[in-house]
Amino acid sequence: MTDPNAQPPYDPAAGQPTPPPGQPTPPPGYQAPPPGYQQPQPGYGAPVAAAPLSPADDKQWAMLGQLGGILGFIPPLIIWLVFKDRGPLTNQEAKESLNFQITVAIFVVGLYILGTITSFIFIGLLLLPLAWVVQIVGVIFAIIAGVKVNQGGTYRYFFNFRFIK
Repeated sequence: MTDPNAQPPYDPAAGQPTPPPGQPTPPPGYQAPPPGYQQPQPGYGAPVAAAPLSPADDKQWAMLGQLGGILGFIPPLIIWLVFKDRGPLTNQEAKESLNFQITVAIFVVGLYILGTITSFIFIGLLLLPLAWVVQIVGVIFAIIAGVKVNQGGTYRYFFNFRFIK
């Protein structure tokens, strides 16, 4: 009867390294890990808390959160989701910009819908260009807010629905 826990004999011809004294011989086909390899730590893959932003980086990302409104609500949304827990100014300003850009998007879509529905009468012809005006006003206020935050202040929009508190 053979021992199921018995190690196969060490075969130096197979290129296996010499095991340290007192260690069992490696199984056939075993390859040593590359130099510098470390076993993964327990809890590998667990979320790691991100480091807080420095005041300069917090101000920069807050400004970019406001200026991102030039492109719509997606850039402020991404900046807010990524940096909301890392910097208080970025959290506040990106959220403010996101709320304003969502408000602008709702007005623009509403004006396009109303303009399309009422285009058979002449009111619709006035509502479609008004949607462009609302978009341009949104871009202008995003630039003003970005400049104000870059100068070290904060910016609150004159008209803004607070969808995200």
